[in-house]
Amino acid sequence: MVEVTIIRHGQANTGARDEKSYDKLSDLGHQQARWLGEVLRGQKPFDRLIAGGMRRQQETAKNLALPDLEMQIDPRLNELNYFGLAESMKQQTGVEIPDDLASFVAHVPQLLTRWQAGDMCEHLETYDDFRTRCLGAVRDAAAQNTRPVLVSSTGVIATLTAEALGLDMTMKSKVFLKVMNTSVHRFIWENDTLHLAQYGAVPHLDIPGREHGRTYG
Repeated sequence: MVEVTIIRHGQANTGARDEKSYDKLSDLGHQQARWLGEVLRGQKPFDRLIAGGMRRQQETAKNLALPDLEMQIDPRLNELNYFGLAESMKQQTGVEIPDDLASFVAHVPQLLTRWQAGDMCEHLETYDDFRTRCLGAVRDAAAQNTRPVLVSSTGVIATLTAEALGLDMTMKSKVFLKVMNTSVHRFIWENDTLHLAQYGAVPHLDIPGREHGRTYG
């Protein structure tokens, strides 16, 4: 039995209209990660730090400032290609890419449902391939029988949560929309099976004066 901790990256460049523009932490995103690092350094130490290949994930990992850990990179922790999937759905259905929160909340379940059904452009990563790489990243992190901490993104965390709890796409979409920036999630990998032990903890933001740090973007 191995406990795998997964952290969502800090607030990124909200309002961006493409992946390249989105993929960097805001000033608040850097601060969220520093605050979380302060909490984690007071807990039982991790012995491996693994981040996805995206800039916002690696910036978050660095800001945690966990002692004596060299960051390893695993691209399987990269986020799903939301902008690419959204453009594909727009071409096929005419549904516009969201530009406000209400539109985004309505857009997510539509997009994830079509993606799971295979109704996206052929050049994009399939839902099954995405699910497989998410599980593979956790399986390999757990195989070392260590205490790893991973830095990833919403889609990966929601997919793993849905896998552990057997959620359908409606419930997975709700999970997807409520993964807070720099939230902490713990999974147990046992007998080649994933179990959820903790979802969405933000001890570093449960401090008076840090209410503005509770973000989702």
